[in-house]
Amino acid sequence: MVVALFAMLGCGKAPVYEKSYSFKNKEWIREVKPFFEVEITDIKKEYNFTILLRTTTDYNFSNLWIFLKTEAPDGTTAREPFQIHLASPDGAWLGNKTGTIVETALYFKERKLPLKGKYKFTIEQGITSAQVDEVLDISFIVDEVVKGN
Repeated sequence: MVVALFAMLGCGKAPVYEKSYSFKNKEWIREVKPFFEVEITDIKKEYNFTILLRTTTDYNFSNLWIFLKTEAPDGTTAREPFQIHLASPDGAWLGNKTGTIVETALYFKERKLPLKGKYKFTIEQGITSAQVDEVLDISFIVDEVVKGN
């Protein structure tokens, strides 16, 4: 599944960045805040950013709220909420389901970053419970946008 995602987004080209964080015991505890550091060397290029969430089919909700905190190389920060839609109102999974695993992606397409250097992206779960069960892992993927001829 992930290989197909890369081929689709990057036209076969390897991602600029790809890292996953696996949750212990399939539990995303509020205090656990996976972070990803991405080195951006060319600010003239556009990038696709993908957050890929893998849950089990025992996940009890139709969505997951997250906060994405971005820290730029100059230290400025922004923190935004995003909703990842996992299932439709009738309970059908929206992501790619293989057996008991569901992969759901949140896309940020064709984005430019203003500064060269290291960006730190931190993802926090944003629900009212202290933990979210049945979450396997979360990945952060950055691809260069490849424009057609």
